[in-house]
Amino acid sequence: MISQLQIVVGDVRTPVLVGGPAEADPAEAVVFVHGNPGSGADWRPLIDAVAPYARVIAPDMPGFGGAEMRADMRYTVADYAAHLNGVLDALGVRRVHLVAHDFGGPWALTWAAAHPDRVASVSLLNTGVLLDYRWHRVARVWRTPVIGELLQLLASNSTVEAILSHDSPNLDRRWIRHLARLARPWGTRRAILRLYRSTTQNMMDRLVPSLRAADLPCQVIWGTGDAYLPTEQAHRQLEPFPSATLHLVDGAGHWVWLEQPDLVASRLVAFLKKHLNTNATV
Repeated sequence: MISQLQIVVGDVRTPVLVGGPAEADPAEAVVFVHGNPGSGADWRPLIDAVAPYARVIAPDMPGFGGAEMRADMRYTVADYAAHLNGVLDALGVRRVHLVAHDFGGPWALTWAAAHPDRVASVSLLNTGVLLDYRWHRVARVWRTPVIGELLQLLASNSTVEAILSHDSPNLDRRWIRHLARLARPWGTRRAILRLYRSTTQNMMDRLVPSLRAADLPCQVIWGTGDAYLPTEQAHRQLEPFPSATLHLVDGAGHWVWLEQPDLVASRLVAFLKKHLNTNATV
C-alpha cells in the first residue's frame, strides 16, 4: 500500500509517497526523483512494480507538485540536492537506490557525488550528468531574462498541453493533462526560471570525477525519441558511470516509463534485484 507523508526539511514542507513490505529494511529504499514539471505521483507505474518487495520513496521537490513554492527560495541544483538529503535523513534511509528523470538526474547525482558511500545503485531514465549539452528550445527561452517571464506568464494550460503533445506524441492524453496541471502554478513556473538560469555546464562537469571514481552500479534507460535530451547523452553516461548498462527504447519519448511502463518496470526490477539487500522475490 502506498501512502503519503508530509515531511519538513529545514522549514520547507514536502509531500512524500512511501510504501513497501513491512519486512523491508527501513534503512534501504528505492528513491524516485522526478524532474520538471513533475511530482512523486509521476512514478506510480514504477512504484507499484517495486513496492511489493522494497521500500519506496518518492518526494515532491520544492516548487513542484504539492511541495512548498516559496518566493524566498533559490531553486538551485545544490539546494535540491540538499533537500533530497534532508528527506532521506528524515526517513532514516542510509542505503539508497536512486531512480531519476529529467532535472531529477542532476539533483540526485549532485547528492550522490557527495555521498557515494550511501548509493547502492543508480537508474537514469532520460537523464544523467549532461555533458556538452545544448539546452532545448523551450529551456533557452526560460534562461533568457524578461522573455522567459513573458512565456511563463502567457502560456495557458492548453498551450502547455499542445507543446507536450507535439514533443511527446506517444504519451497518453491523461499524462499530458497531468503534466500540464503540474506546470500551471506560478510558483512552479518561477522555480523553473530560477533552476534553469542557475544551472551551468561546470556544475555537470564537476560531478564526473567523483562519480567515475566510485563507479556506482548504474543502468541507463533512454527513449530515443526524446525532444529535449538527445540519445547522445545516454552514451555520455559511461563517462561518470563506466560500468553502466545502456537500454535504448526505440521511438519512446522523454517520459519513457509512462510510454512503456511494462518494459521499463521489468528492466528496473531486474536491475534492483541484483543490488537490493533483500531475499524477497518478485
